[in-house]
Amino acid sequence: MSPLVAVEDLHVAFPTSGGEVRAVRGVDLTVERGECVAIVGESGSGKSVTVRTLVGLPGPGARVTAARLELAGQDVRGHRPRDWRRIRGRLAGLVLQDALVSLDPLRTVGAEIAEVLATHHVVHRRQRAGRTIDLLDQVHVPEPRRRSHQYPHQLSGGLRQRALIASAIAGEPALLIADEPTTALDVTVQAQILGLLAERRAAGLSLLLVSHDLAVVGQIADRILVMRDGQVVEEGPAGRVLHTPTHPYTRQLLDAVPSASSRGRRLSTPAHGAPSRTVPVRAQAPLPAREPVRADDTVLTAAGLTKRYGGHTVVRNVSFTISRGETLGLVGESGSGKSTLARIVAGLLPPDTGEVTFERTPWSAAVERHRRPLRRRLQVISQDPTSSFDPRYDIGQVIAENLDPGLTRAARADHVVDLLRRVGLGPQLRDRHPRSLSGGQRQRVAIARAVAPRPSLIVCDEPVSALDVSVQAQVLDLLAELRAADGTALLFISHDLGVVHHLADRVLVMNDGDIVEAGPVGDVFTYPRHDYTRSLLDALPDLVTAGRP
Repeated sequence: MSPLVAVEDLHVAFPTSGGEVRAVRGVDLTVERGECVAIVGESGSGKSVTVRTLVGLPGPGARVTAARLELAGQDVRGHRPRDWRRIRGRLAGLVLQDALVSLDPLRTVGAEIAEVLATHHVVHRRQRAGRTIDLLDQVHVPEPRRRSHQYPHQLSGGLRQRALIASAIAGEPALLIADEPTTALDVTVQAQILGLLAERRAAGLSLLLVSHDLAVVGQIADRILVMRDGQVVEEGPAGRVLHTPTHPYTRQLLDAVPSASSRGRRLSTPAHGAPSRTVPVRAQAPLPAREPVRADDTVLTAAGLTKRYGGHTVVRNVSFTISRGETLGLVGESGSGKSTLARIVAGLLPPDTGEVTFERTPWSAAVERHRRPLRRRLQVISQDPTSSFDPRYDIGQVIAENLDPGLTRAARADHVVDLLRRVGLGPQLRDRHPRSLSGGQRQRVAIARAVAPRPSLIVCDEPVSALDVSVQAQVLDLLAELRAADGTALLFISHDLGVVHHLADRVLVMNDGDIVEAGPVGDVFTYPRHDYTRSLLDALPDLVTAGRP
């Protein structure tokens, strides 16, 4: 039997004013029936373009050539749009990285799933509502009947991603192409989704997975392809690639993975010259140490914060402090109240009870015109950077709006270039618009904008969730350097416990609106006292055992 996917010498190029960009160069790829193949590599390496080309979505103006491009034995090189529409959803389901953009904002998630059922005649019309609820339940959406009537903006990032996965499997495809399917998910739901994908694969589903999380890849993949600059630089069984890689680039990707053992050490080399091509090295060089915390160094105090929506309490009597130069980690499942708490701290949402004080000034109780003089001192890096950018602005303008307004035009331009380089982007992106960038590139722009005014506190809501490991390493080092050099404090929210263990000084564990455990990060993660904390740690993918029999 022929492979479900058979690709030979695939090239994808995009026209530009200066010629063309060769995004994919000579890629060979096969996926057998029932097999899981993973593609890893840096942002911009050609991973997403490769898998989107397989379903006829390479991008506007793309020039695609291949010696062979077959799906289920069909030569798809000459397919027209109507031919691709028959393939998408039925032969191949597609899960994209950005669920908020992928889901129709004007339709409920139930209607989104039902459309797939109707288009491909999966079940009778009278059975669609029940099948929709069943699919949401399969991807572990709580209260699936109620959630099916909600719109994407009413769901958390993790719930949106699960709804998107439900839509992708609704057509019962033979192949599921998943581009970062667990990026927005906390560790426990990620484990559930990986278990679901494993079940589907055992039942005959083929899986083509794109991910920057090497531990996730090792949990499920049979084979791994490592891409760089549009080419496959290494390929092989998952266990061999993850534990005995032959290519230096693969080894360097693995060395950039943050964990408890990398605390206090750099994950990347300094980003000079061509930062987007900077390759991480073994974490040996120490990070600059921050000054010891003094009693009068408190930057922010939260006291008795509570927030309710209707009859549901999403934040319940939460109190904590953050000191100058300190990183306070906040972890918990999607829907636990982390992002609501972050919005209260940032002054974007008023608490029902309790108070936030920032730099000894009333913050949550103040009206916005009194907060405005301090706004530059408290910055936010949101989980969805696209929605926080002015769509009329190019990248240079997005970053420059946060710089000192007294700077000259030339000085502002120099600062923008320097900030782009510090987060691993080149100056040529200044004139681009955010929607023309990858998810990882947009997140780096958001970080550059946040650090531009050298704030005293940055609220980081999943700031590295969209980044591959090498760029993530650069950003984590940048945040650590900023903390040491400027005394910038961080409230760091993440579902990646390895990142939190690497970066944070203290950690809060949040569950259903409550802080169930708090303390130094090493103590909490090594000797957890609460059952919920232990459940999070037990669900964390382990790179040490990933890919092993």
